[in-house]
Amino acid sequence: MSVAGGPLNTEPVADPDGIYQILVEAHRDLTAEQSRLVNSKLTLLLANHIGDPAIIAAAVAAAREGMLEAPAEPQAGES
Repeated sequence: MSVAGGPLNTEPVADPDGIYQILVEAHRDLTAEQSRLVNSKLTLLLANHIGDPAIIAAAVAAAREGMLEAPAEPQAGES
């Protein structure tokens, strides 16, 4: 995926298992609410680090891809 500021990097990272472990550890022993807060704070910190609105918008679009289902069409006899 490319954006005005450059391509959105979707190549595998050098240490995916290490990054996954860091993310898992960030949520260890947290309540669901605390976990959501950590995710929100992490998102804002990384967005600030990236700094390019076009790249952030592309990442948001990629993350949301496939999340919203198409509305179900009415069955025969329903309105």
